Amino acid sequence: METMLQGAAPQAAPADLIKDSDQTKFAKDVLEASRTVPVIVDFWAPWCGPCKTLQPMIEKVVKEAKGAVKLVKIDIDKNQMLAQQLRIQSIPAVYAFFGGRPVDGFMGAVPESQLKQFVDRLIQASGGVPGAESPAAQIAELLEQAKTAIAQNDMDTAAQIYSEILGVEPTHVGALAGLARYQAAAGELDAAKELLEQIPAKERTGSDVAAVQAAIDLAEKAKEAGPIDALKAKAAADPKDFPARLDLAMAYWAGNQKQEAVDELLAMIKLDRNWNEGAARQQLLKFFEALGFTDPISVDGRKRLSTILFS
Repeated sequence: METMLQGAAPQAAPADLIKDSDQTKFAKDVLEASRTVPVIVDFWAPWCGPCKTLQPMIEKVVKEAKGAVKLVKIDIDKNQMLAQQLRIQSIPAVYAFFGGRPVDGFMGAVPESQLKQFVDRLIQASGGVPGAESPAAQIAELLEQAKTAIAQNDMDTAAQIYSEILGVEPTHVGALAGLARYQAAAGELDAAKELLEQIPAKERTGSDVAAVQAAIDLAEKAKEAGPIDALKAKAAADPKDFPARLDLAMAYWAGNQKQEAVDELLAMIKLDRNWNEGAARQQLLKFFEALGFTDPISVDGRKRLSTILFS
């Protein structure tokens, strides 16, 4: 698998290259995003004929820029307050943002050649090279590759990709969290902690970082669990021996038997959801957090938990 940033073959554009947005997400999708890559904002409306002519051309030119710019589309009929704040008098209106502020723009439908000049000028002003893929776009592609590798349970490849990203951007939160998760899964808890410590405190609130921290905490706690066979025997002898069953769930987790760990806690909750102030449910939520909310075991477990709680 080719993952080199320099000289890499062109790949699919990042998933968020073109998106619809609104006034509630404008700060994130436009102002914040434009601090790393220029963002073009197309203000339009369904009844606007010239908008329907211009929009496909803008999308085409943005895609051809291969991540050097992004496009955000905003329907002014649904976002009138934002349109008023930006003093948009007629549409289509196209604004370009970079560094969190507007840097260029035009109104009305223009030829595709003029659109290309507009985008090239924007890329050059932001320090990029027209026709070249931006570092931010390349990193986004690598993150998608890592995500695919994880989905295929190819953790070694994912770790290599995260390491490559960190070689270019040492403070990349997603790559630090991804590599830390790999280390935690391999039992290298100290190495995982060191990676997390490199993430600024104000940026440790994301779900990726929380999942890694939960995985580390669980791994440390799971070390205290006893042998699985002995705990299974105790649980089989007395299904209401909840302390033993909780230890059994932790032993399963320590042995990388994640499904069995979740099943054990769900069975406990079904028997007595209030035992020890809901200890089984609290532990189960930590499992879900460590797995990540998109993990199949987590998705299925949450559905099953809801069925138990609301039955």
